[in-house]
Amino acid sequence: MDKTTVHKKLLSTFGLSPESSKILIVGLGHTGLSVARYLNKLDFAFALTDSRKNPPMNYQLLSEMPDVAVFTGGFDKVAFATATHLVVSPGISLKDPVIQNALSNNIQLIGDIDLFSVSVSAPVVAITGSNGKSTVTSMVAKMAEADDKHVAIGGNYGTPALDLIDPDIDLFVLELSSFQLERTDFLQPTAATVLNISEDHLDRYSNINEYAEAKQKIFNGEGVMILNADDPFVIGMIEPDREVLTFGLENGADFHLSIKQERECLAENGQCFMDTKELPLFGSHNIANALAAWALGKAIGLSETAMLTALKGFKGLDHRMQAVAEINGITWINDSKATNVGACVAALKGMNRKVVLIAGGDAKNADMRELAPILEKKVKAVVLMGKDAPLIQKIITDTIPTKIAKSMRDAVNQAATLAGRGDCVLLSPACASLDQFKNYKERGKLFSKAVKELAA
Repeated sequence: MDKTTVHKKLLSTFGLSPESSKILIVGLGHTGLSVARYLNKLDFAFALTDSRKNPPMNYQLLSEMPDVAVFTGGFDKVAFATATHLVVSPGISLKDPVIQNALSNNIQLIGDIDLFSVSVSAPVVAITGSNGKSTVTSMVAKMAEADDKHVAIGGNYGTPALDLIDPDIDLFVLELSSFQLERTDFLQPTAATVLNISEDHLDRYSNINEYAEAKQKIFNGEGVMILNADDPFVIGMIEPDREVLTFGLENGADFHLSIKQERECLAENGQCFMDTKELPLFGSHNIANALAAWALGKAIGLSETAMLTALKGFKGLDHRMQAVAEINGITWINDSKATNVGACVAALKGMNRKVVLIAGGDAKNADMRELAPILEKKVKAVVLMGKDAPLIQKIITDTIPTKIAKSMRDAVNQAATLAGRGDCVLLSPACASLDQFKNYKERGKLFSKAVKELAA
């Protein structure tokens, strides 16, 4: 869209005008910087505030826009008092008292995804869920690229949505978090999915129902709903008079796992389209991810040939069930992205051998008891680390050997003594990483490094 058209849509949708609006961007991370760039291109007046003294994108912002007002080291009350609109970054809770006070004074809240939504005309595929969303987002993008589409991929994964805007894009594929969706009202994707719902971010939500309600906002509009038939929370989101496609590991779904005469395959309404052995990924949860991606691709009209090519060539993402090494018959897998209980459960369910599990970190107030049944069924031994290791230790029975590690290297070394030939050592923490590491990526890298040192 040209600038004049976007200005008209922003005015009619949000009451935003370059002449009279005073926009305050709250939070100066990657999203905040993308909002600043977007508003700057459109000639809007804006300022930024961040509770941190040295927010991560401050230097980059000032190098690009040296005249912009930036208030750091706390939320500036004067800036809030003079604002007509707020754009609050996803990392900041809307329950923060300063933000609640601003909203009570009729300052309008806008999400970056809503700004994006009124500024693009190409189709959007939107993907959320507690687990698997980055994998499915990447799968769909690869499918579209194989079908010769000019694709932009981002949102919560990689590039912020507003930095993706380009008139030459044929398709936007967005991974969206609950934090982005809870402040989004105008996104109308051509096809959207909630992959699954499990306890996560209960440090930000009062209960799992509130969390699920935020996720459900991805289905705004009239696009095709892609629902996980195996997940009660998700299948309960079905809406009347909407086109719905379902995926799951059971035969009742439109896209499902089929096992006939020892042939295991991905199927559409009983018809196989790809053998599971052709999917180069670990775990049954990745079969479900592939089925979800296939459903999304079908909903937007991608060719089956292109989708098959993409799936067969999809090697997975770093830190998501990533094979690191095989040492003395023991397979080592890095699933550091498993930052919640549901992700760990999914990883363990997909394993076809005994597992020595490395877990622990910041549980984010989640209930660890969901882990207990799958540990009994799949796990040979557990090595725990991090702040909330005691929470997990409480739910492990005496029949499962459990060790406490002081560091990632210590965890790897202890796991090596517990595992035997034919076993798998799986880093799938069921917890966030920030109690010990910069992020899940650093955690995964240190695991891989320790494993390779062990091999040497």
